[in-house]
Amino acid sequence: MKKLCGFLFAVSLLFSFKAVAIDSGQAESFIKKVTNEGIEQIVNSDVSMAEKDARFEKLFNEYFDLNYIGKFVLGRYWKTSSEKQRAEFINVYCDFNTKTWSKRFDEFKGKSFNFVGTTPSSSEGQIFVNTTVNMDQGEPAKVVWRVKDDGSLKIVDIIIENVSLAITARNEYTAYIKQAPNGVDDLIKDLKQKSK
Repeated sequence: MKKLCGFLFAVSLLFSFKAVAIDSGQAESFIKKVTNEGIEQIVNSDVSMAEKDARFEKLFNEYFDLNYIGKFVLGRYWKTSSEKQRAEFINVYCDFNTKTWSKRFDEFKGKSFNFVGTTPSSSEGQIFVNTTVNMDQGEPAKVVWRVKDDGSLKIVDIIIENVSLAITARNEYTAYIKQAPNGVDDLIKDLKQKSK
């Protein structure tokens, strides 16, 4: 009986390692698609900033889990927000970050992403895809993509030079809400103003 249990355990381990390897490959292929068909074409394209913003918005909606990110960056305030506030926040957060990230990624104009493997995440169903971008001066920029898989692959964070965009937003927004008289409503209003 012990031998049978040991055999079944070994088989289950084999399949679990195989699943992780497949997930790693799928995650890397997914980010290659995002960078090749999305970001590089947007950043390197000779179009107006308004058109770039429009393309980034499409990229956001297709490849990012905006509900997951929105829930994360609002932190404990997500639970106390109404459905209307949550929906309004997600919309304005997407609009604001479309413009912000469009400008941020403009630094990578004429560059390409080099893939340097994946790193396991302590969060279930998530993995980090590691990339670098050779810059004109200094060391290559490190860009790490946090990918979530719950039936389909989605990006839930981008970490540029060890700075998590999601965690940075969470720290900034929760501090703002804590001081704001009208809490989440004031944050939404502030982000709308900044988006203009």
